[in-house]
Amino acid sequence: MTARLNLFTNELAAKHLKYLVSAGKVLTDSSLPTSLQELVSLRVSQINGCAMCVDIHTKHLAHEGEDAVRINLVPAWREATVYTDAERAALELAEQATRIADAAGGVSDEAWAHAAKYYTEDELAGLVSLIALMNAMNRLNVTVRNPAGSYVVGQF
Repeated sequence: MTARLNLFTNELAAKHLKYLVSAGKVLTDSSLPTSLQELVSLRVSQINGCAMCVDIHTKHLAHEGEDAVRINLVPAWREATVYTDAERAALELAEQATRIADAAGGVSDEAWAHAAKYYTEDELAGLVSLIALMNAMNRLNVTVRNPAGSYVVGQF
């Protein structure tokens, strides 16, 4: 399988990606734990059907020593006992923000209040920014059908 358009070699797309990656660096340097960022990124990518990003974030989690059970149960986080309440709040926020078109009110007050119990204002800003960034990256990759499977940690 090959992509419809190479986002890395097309001049305009590569320039755009450069800015998205820079935005991601702000989040990487934030106080949000890396494992939480990767769990949220993985869940958003699963919802959006972004194979490339699922590949990237599962490999990052494994590389960082995350337990395989926690990685594999992300799609079923509600029923799984391996996530903290704070992680659950972040995953709920990620799901609602990603599925924003499915609910007339967008993200519920309950989901926001639950997340606000565990995260500072800066961390909430980071979560919201991460979710938005992942949705953008997913949409780019899904649209051009970037294939999955060949990512190596640190490649980008």
